[in-house]
Amino acid sequence: MQKDLTHYRNIGIFAHVDAGKTTTTERILKLTGKIHKIGEVHEGAATTDFMEQEQERGITIQSAATSCFWKDHQLNIIDTPGHVDFTIEVYRSLKVLDGGIGVFCGSGGVEPQSETNWRYANDSKVARIIYVNKLDRTGANFFNVVKQVEEILAAKPLVMVLPIGIENEFTGVVDLLTRKAWVWDDSGDPMNYEIKEVPEDMVDDVEAYREQLIETAVEQDDDLMEKYLEGEELSIEEIKACIHKGTVDLAFFPTYCGSSFKNKGVQLVLDAVVDYLPNPTEVKPQPEVDLEGHETGEYAIVDPERPLRALAFKIMDDRYGALTFTRIYSGKIEKGMTVLNTATGKTERVGRLVEMHADSREEINMAQAGDIVAVVGMKNVQTGHTLCDPKDPATLEPMVFPDPVISIAIAPKKKGGSEKMGLALSKMVQEDPSFYVETDQESGETIIKGMGELHLDIKVDILKRTHGVEVEVGKPQVAYRESITKRIEDSYTHKKQSGGSGQFGRIDYILEPGEPGSGFQFESKVTGGNVPREFWPAVQKGFENSIDKGVLAGFPCVDLKVTLADGAYHPVDSSAIAFEIAAKAGYRQSLPKAGPQLLEPIMNIDVFTPEDHMGDVIGDLNRRRGMIKSQQTTPMGVRIKAEAPLSEMFGYIGDLRTMTSGRGQFSMEFSHYAPCPKNVAEEVIKETKEREAVAAR
Repeated sequence: MQKDLTHYRNIGIFAHVDAGKTTTTERILKLTGKIHKIGEVHEGAATTDFMEQEQERGITIQSAATSCFWKDHQLNIIDTPGHVDFTIEVYRSLKVLDGGIGVFCGSGGVEPQSETNWRYANDSKVARIIYVNKLDRTGANFFNVVKQVEEILAAKPLVMVLPIGIENEFTGVVDLLTRKAWVWDDSGDPMNYEIKEVPEDMVDDVEAYREQLIETAVEQDDDLMEKYLEGEELSIEEIKACIHKGTVDLAFFPTYCGSSFKNKGVQLVLDAVVDYLPNPTEVKPQPEVDLEGHETGEYAIVDPERPLRALAFKIMDDRYGALTFTRIYSGKIEKGMTVLNTATGKTERVGRLVEMHADSREEINMAQAGDIVAVVGMKNVQTGHTLCDPKDPATLEPMVFPDPVISIAIAPKKKGGSEKMGLALSKMVQEDPSFYVETDQESGETIIKGMGELHLDIKVDILKRTHGVEVEVGKPQVAYRESITKRIEDSYTHKKQSGGSGQFGRIDYILEPGEPGSGFQFESKVTGGNVPREFWPAVQKGFENSIDKGVLAGFPCVDLKVTLADGAYHPVDSSAIAFEIAAKAGYRQSLPKAGPQLLEPIMNIDVFTPEDHMGDVIGDLNRRRGMIKSQQTTPMGVRIKAEAPLSEMFGYIGDLRTMTSGRGQFSMEFSHYAPCPKNVAEEVIKETKEREAVAAR
């Protein structure tokens, strides 16, 4: 049975921590009749309280994707967490969405995390509507938030409604298109509203904002613009068509307001999802790539009749087994069919298919292009893997995950707990691609790596609460890197010619610093066959395999360019292995002469503090070798943007809370690597050598 894809909306709700995302999702599920008992507030409260434990554990709404219906449209809502250490989750959800709702707090406005999420959404070119929540709160101001969206996010909000009253006087909104006021009573039942005429004191404002709205909208259609400029009245349908086009093209973002907690204003947001956000066929199709990651020029077009292309975007472990949440871009998936995972090159059988509904799950036999479903029973699928038709393979553009910047050693508290810990960790690695686990070769310790201190704290908490594994946690370790500062020309000859077949290879090479972020580069300028072409890859491999260990403290060496300039070979004794050994020895010989230096990860820090504590916060950041980039005063306090080395930021949240009497908050994400000051580098090198000496004993 073909589904009408124009009636589908795959959307996500994303926001800063505490802007009311979970409550908003909860209200949407209520209004769409998914959580049936509407209006019984104590029951509603129970569902929400139940959510709060989930939130405390860092898991939001029941499942990663949930479907509900509004005005005969199916909405697939994908939940995204708000916290900065989990932006990876937001990023991968955006990858599979067609549209989103950005929720902002009416008093907090555009907070640090909403900025990061907004930037990710821009990168993924996702159409969005804006919902300013919590207008019933003290200090709420709809127009301030609209201004912040323009200034901080450099986005164009299209104001669709005006609030009636503010803070405790907030009773409803005026819909500018219809010039009607939606007014709710105080029962807290979202269905208890009346549609009235616009309050008299608001008529002028409504007309002014309505005119602005129409002028912006008709820019999307030259014919309608002409009609409008000639003074003709446009129909609401015509205006809506323009708004839909502008929203899909990211020209502007329809902006709504309300209070999810008090159940006011959410219906209009749902109408906007149906009216303005794109359906799966209106979004640019996903590019396909070959196994090396190069674009093939083909696209996964949303059509159930084409070969299967689906992306696994989240793995969740649940009482039914592992669920693989999958967005189907083209073709269809059926229960029992065999699909190919292009990342592993192996085929997998689709055990069961389930569609997640807010409070239940429904087994289905088939899903098709445009759908988001969970597959039960996949063995080796990880986030970002493509599932496709084994007869017609292709890979969707994979997700790129950042490298971890912090690691800690963990060990089970109980003797014999290693196996349980190992199983739990392997499940957690599957669920979160930005979380890494490895065993230290020298000391045998288990090391976990991630995006920040909070990220690893939560992982340790999940080990304890979800998997029942108590662990001892070591001191956090920073992921340093090494690089070189000088260009050096050098030569190395590897020869072993005593008895039997010998080995011979000579290389003349140049080592030089590459551009920051360029990684390892290799080129050969050998002419005249002094080093035959078939040995060049061996030289490259020798150097490339050596860069994992720098000469200062054994950290990986980055941004290094190697040029093979000349050399010599022996017609009998030369082999690829001889040249590879020469390259490895050459690396060890030349790197110490090339001005090696230690690099440390620098983080972007975004701190929010009440104004009276600003001096303390800035002083403290300076002590942490921070560079203040900007300060911005908001009605609620001051936002300070800075860059600081990760090594100085451990335990920062505790210090910030102490300095600001618990009112400060901050977020932090990796920015770049920069050279370590000499005294810091010496300390790190000394500590590393001591650790190695202990491990050797």
